[in-house]
Amino acid sequence: MDTRELGHLYTDCLVIGGGVAGMRAALAAAQAGKVLLLVKDELTESNTYYAQGGIAAVMGSDDSVESHVDDTLQAGCGLCDDKVVRLVVESGPKQIRQLMNWLMPFDQADGQASAGREGGHSHNRVLHAHGDATGRALVETLARRIYEHPNIRIFTHCYAIDLLVQDGRCFGVVCYHPRHRLQCIWSRRTVLASGGAGRLYRETTNPPVATGDGLAMACRAGAALADLEFMQFHPTTLYVAGATRVLVTEAIRGEGGKLLDHEGNAFMSDYHKMADLAPRDIVSRAIYEQMDRTHTSQVYLDVRHIKKFTERFPNISRICGDFDIDVTSDLIPVRPSAHYMIGGVKTDMQGRTNLEYLYCCGEAASTGLHGANRLASNSLLEGMVFGQICGENIAEELNHQDPVMNLRVIVSEIEPSQRTPLDVADVTNALRALMTRRVGVIRSGPHLEESIKTIEFWMRYVMDKVFDTPEGWQLQNMLTIAHLTAQGALARTESRGTHYRTDSPELNNLTAIP
Repeated sequence: MDTRELGHLYTDCLVIGGGVAGMRAALAAAQAGKVLLLVKDELTESNTYYAQGGIAAVMGSDDSVESHVDDTLQAGCGLCDDKVVRLVVESGPKQIRQLMNWLMPFDQADGQASAGREGGHSHNRVLHAHGDATGRALVETLARRIYEHPNIRIFTHCYAIDLLVQDGRCFGVVCYHPRHRLQCIWSRRTVLASGGAGRLYRETTNPPVATGDGLAMACRAGAALADLEFMQFHPTTLYVAGATRVLVTEAIRGEGGKLLDHEGNAFMSDYHKMADLAPRDIVSRAIYEQMDRTHTSQVYLDVRHIKKFTERFPNISRICGDFDIDVTSDLIPVRPSAHYMIGGVKTDMQGRTNLEYLYCCGEAASTGLHGANRLASNSLLEGMVFGQICGENIAEELNHQDPVMNLRVIVSEIEPSQRTPLDVADVTNALRALMTRRVGVIRSGPHLEESIKTIEFWMRYVMDKVFDTPEGWQLQNMLTIAHLTAQGALARTESRGTHYRTDSPELNNLTAIP
């Protein structure tokens, strides 16, 4: 690749990713300059859009910031950054009021936004929209403002390949579009809001776009990454052969849904005092242990006693109906699936990375909010808060700094591989199966060592290939992040939050891995 032979675009701010964090950053940065929003697929394809849960914020007089802070710290198992937690929680009410002003259709009760409870929360503080379609409503709310803003352009179906970095400074990205092919987008400031990596796993709630591309790009560019061993598994996803692993929102358990084993026993009280509303990591491991004890591949969620369930949760009711599951009389088969990447690109409280001019926010970032286990419904809030912080910082810099970019030609020369062509889809499927088996909810040192050797074997004949389609680049990114995740899990010789090792089941005060 020679940048002299490619097409070139220039913008004040480039935002990579179209979820809540990326859109909120774009809106804030657009107050001071031109913004280009780069989206891998459509705005409707992101973890945000598919989020059934809500947005956690202290809105009721019976709740408090201190209580929300305490719940977040408790869920994070000692690894949260206290200052970040307080910043995000204190920003919650303002973010909700802003969304209300933007006509976000929060569910109402007696003329006020109604709040439910989810796992790990001590108060009803989780706001929803359309019952179990909060993410969709949030995307639609932000997208309306994005489309109306004269300073924002959207490039859909545009695959970011690598960050353009010179002398420790990020100046944009090399990307690919099916029509325009390879091109360089140069920017004075770049925001990485590319989401997580749930598709590393065979069992996942994430859409196909969540393959860790932004994390791998940042790693290659020299950005610091942290805490990739902490992958949060959602305890309840619909488990039907042939069906996509659809998330069954935690709000259902907040409304009284009960987990049962195949014999009809409500087992969660045997594992935690909060029973079905225990933190997600505890519920996920309890389900795995119960499945192992009963020699079954799933447990069940009982919602038959919840009044007006189909009205409260229309989306999951419809999906269950597609598989002949009548939620008023049948149990819903569920099991855990990879849901949220807690680690990511290390940032400070302003969203800055160790690469100058590169910001990061949302699921792609490691801000210190979640620690070792994310508290339910804190992620959409985090995306709003840090998206705004990144965008406002960039707007301030655009207003006061020299717009000139002294750019040099970049040439990348890679010798074509002489090895046999490979089946990208087959390696991808094998990787996802391995991660689910060996680097999933329950781990062990020997299995992690085996996984690292296997991934390194695959990398030897995948990384030397020069691909010309997103499928190949995506596989290389997935292998990169899978390798880092397994290495982090092996290095963390303890069990904490979402990271559980059978050979190191106790805490050992290891706050960071070497």
